[in-house]
Amino acid sequence: MVLFIGTVFSLFLVTIVVIRFMGKSALAQFTPHDLTALFFIVTLAIKPIKVEGVSEALIGILIVILIHISLSKLSLYKHLNRFVIGEPTILIKHGKLIKTNLKKSRFSLSELLSSIRSKGYADVTNIQYAILEPNGEISVLPKEESMPVTPKILNCNVDYTGLPIAVVIEGKIQYKNLELIQKDKQWLLNELQGAGFLSLNHIFYASVRDDDYSLTVHNGKGNIGTLK
Repeated sequence: MVLFIGTVFSLFLVTIVVIRFMGKSALAQFTPHDLTALFFIVTLAIKPIKVEGVSEALIGILIVILIHISLSKLSLYKHLNRFVIGEPTILIKHGKLIKTNLKKSRFSLSELLSSIRSKGYADVTNIQYAILEPNGEISVLPKEESMPVTPKILNCNVDYTGLPIAVVIEGKIQYKNLELIQKDKQWLLNELQGAGFLSLNHIFYASVRDDDYSLTVHNGKGNIGTLK
């Protein structure tokens, strides 16, 4: 049993260290070689662990949970956080690529360009900062002149348009959501009939805005009905 516990404990920690050594790029975008490497690492780490009986399985699960909780606790300490989780890495600063950080993070330029394009920024020079977060995500902070225009920037007052609350999903009434807007089934059926929908089976999705109780109905065939 002691050997079993030691094996689970050591292999779990070694796997974490190996994945951390692979770099944040392995977690950012699963390229074929990244996915294959992670799959092989996990498979090889698990294979030496021979579980005999339910008791060993439960003990193994408990060990993994304890290690996970311990590492989560350690990550709360500033000095240990960089070792447990890692630190953010600046890849673009003031519109300029930082080649040394890209190389250090083992994050390819093509992956970076793909990531920032997916966030709506095709031109590197429009980016104030692009940061590779410890979880592998890319945070993009655009330059002031490239930020999307908002009503606040234009000093415009915008009225609240209401939150669409799902009341019917695939022909089934969402009773809890009806309670949120303080309406009942009969009210909903009356509204649906007023919109021309006599059967719930013909409704793929229906929502009600929480401000003016306007109803929007989708039949799943491209047709939308709205009733205020």
